[in-house]
Amino acid sequence: MYNHITEHIHILRKLRINQTTELLTNKLKRKRGQLPIQQPHSLNLQTSLRLSFHIASFYISSFIYLHNIEIITASFPGLVSQEQQGKKTNSPQPVQAQTNGIKTLLGDPKKAIITLSLPMIVAMTVQTLYNLINRIWVSGLGTEAAAAVGFAFPLLFMGTALATGLGVGGGSAISRKIGAKDKNGGDNAAVHTLILMVIAALAYAIPLFIFAEDIFRLIGAGEATKTAALYAQIIYAASIIMFFTSIATALLRSEGDAKRSMLAMILGGILNVVLDPLFIYVFGWGVPGAAIASVISISVSAILLFYWLFLKKNTYLTIHFHGFHFDRHVIKDILTVGLPASLLQLSMAIMLFIMNIIVERIHGTDGVAVFSAGWSVAMTASMPLLGMATAVVSVCGATFGAKEYKKLDIAHLYALKIGILIETAIAIATFIFAPLITLAFTTSPDMVHLGDDITTFLRIICIYYPATAFGMLSSSLFQGVGKGLYSLIVTILRTIILIIPLAWLFGITLGWGLPGAWWGLVIANIIGSAVTFIWAKLYVNTLLSTTPTTG
Repeated sequence: MYNHITEHIHILRKLRINQTTELLTNKLKRKRGQLPIQQPHSLNLQTSLRLSFHIASFYISSFIYLHNIEIITASFPGLVSQEQQGKKTNSPQPVQAQTNGIKTLLGDPKKAIITLSLPMIVAMTVQTLYNLINRIWVSGLGTEAAAAVGFAFPLLFMGTALATGLGVGGGSAISRKIGAKDKNGGDNAAVHTLILMVIAALAYAIPLFIFAEDIFRLIGAGEATKTAALYAQIIYAASIIMFFTSIATALLRSEGDAKRSMLAMILGGILNVVLDPLFIYVFGWGVPGAAIASVISISVSAILLFYWLFLKKNTYLTIHFHGFHFDRHVIKDILTVGLPASLLQLSMAIMLFIMNIIVERIHGTDGVAVFSAGWSVAMTASMPLLGMATAVVSVCGATFGAKEYKKLDIAHLYALKIGILIETAIAIATFIFAPLITLAFTTSPDMVHLGDDITTFLRIICIYYPATAFGMLSSSLFQGVGKGLYSLIVTILRTIILIIPLAWLFGITLGWGLPGAWWGLVIANIIGSAVTFIWAKLYVNTLLSTTPTTG
C-alpha cells in the first residue's frame, strides 16, 4: 500500500513537471513571436482527469494504509512499544455512555439550537463564500467561462442533493434512535447510510461522466459546452469522496457533534479559496483548475473525517462493517426521509436547470451569467438558515424520539425567530450594498455590461430572504420527525409548481424580461414558505393535543 501511495505522488509530480515545462516553452515561443499571445489556457480532458484520478487515488490509498496500520497494531500489540500500549490503555474509551453532543441534543431545546447552529452557520457560510469566490475567479475569465460553470451547476447540484438527502435521512434516523436511547439502532443506521452512499455515488457519477458533453449540448450551452463538460467531469470523477464528506458530517451532526463537522468543512473551504487563483491563473488551467481545486480541498476534508470516524473512534456512534447485512426496516427508516430529502434537493436542481433555460431564452448566455452570479449571492445569504436547519433536524429528531413534543415545538419556534432576524438583516445589507457586490463579478471586460442586471437581480431577490426562514426551518422539522414526504411536497409546490410557471409568466408571457423572472422567484418563495409553516404548525399542534408531553 505504501508503494501505491509513493507511485501516485511520483505521477502527480511528473504531471506537474510536464505542465510547467509546457507553460515555460510556450512563454518563450511567444516572446520570440512564434506563438500568438493567448488567454490562460485550460487543461485538456485527459490531463485533467489523470490529475483528478491520481489525487483521489492518493487520498484513498492513504485512508486504507492508515486504517490497515490501526488494524495491525490492534491485532498484534507486540508491534507497539510498551510505552505506547500504556498510553493507549489509559486513554478514554472510544465510545462514551453519553457524549457532550448527546447531552446537548436531549437537554434545553433553545440551548441545543444555538449550540448546534452556530458551528454549522460558520461552516456553511465559509463553504458558500468559497463557492462565491470560485464564481468570482471564474468570472474573471469571461462570460463563456461564467456561463459554463452556470450550466454545470444544476447537474453538480444533483449530486449534492443525493448526498445531502441521504445524510439527512441517515442523520434523522440516528437522532431518533438516540432520543429513544437505542444506541445499537443508531450504529446500524450509520453503517447502512455509508453503504447506501457508495451505491448512490456510483449511480450518479458514471452516466453523467460518460454523457456530459451530449447533455450540455442538448440544454443549449453552445460555445460553453466543452468547458462545462470538462469542469463537470473532473468533479464527477471524485464523486465518491464528495459523497463521503457530506455523509460523514451528517453522521457527526446527528449525535450533536457540530464542532468537528464545522472544522472539516472550514478546512476544505479555506483550502479551496487558496487553490482557486493558483490553479486558474498562476498555473493557467482556467475553468478546469477550479474543479481540480475543489477536488483536492474536499479530499483533505474527507481525510480528517475518515480519521475521526474510523481511526480515532471517539464518536458516540460505533461503525463496524464486519458481519453487515442489509435490514429492510433500517433502509426504509433512512429512505423515508432521505429519498424525499434528495428529491427535494433535486427539485431545486431541476428548478435551476429550467430557470437557466428561461433566462437563456430571455437574454441568451448573458442572462445565464447574470443568474449564475446573482444566485450564488442568494445562496450565500441562505447559509445561516441552512446551518440552523441542520440543527432543527437533529434536535427535532431527538425530541421526537424521546416523545418530548413540547421541546420540539420550542426548538422550531425559537429557530424560526432567530432565522427571521438574521435574514432580515442580510436582506437590508444586500439591497444597500448590491452595487458593491456586483463589482466583484464584473472584473472581466466581458462582464462589465452585465453590472446593472446583476444589481437588479440582487435588489429584487433579497425581498424573499426573511420569508425563507418560515419554509426552510419548517421543512427541516418534518425531516427531523421522519415526515420526509411532507417536506418534499411543500418544496415541489414552491420550486416546480410555483417558481417555474411564475418566472415564465412574468419574464416571457408578460414580456417583463429578466426582472419578471426574478419577481416570479420572489412571489413563489413567499407563498411556498407560508404554506410550509402553516402545515408544520398544525402538525406540531396535533402532537401536543393528542400525546402527553414530558418537556
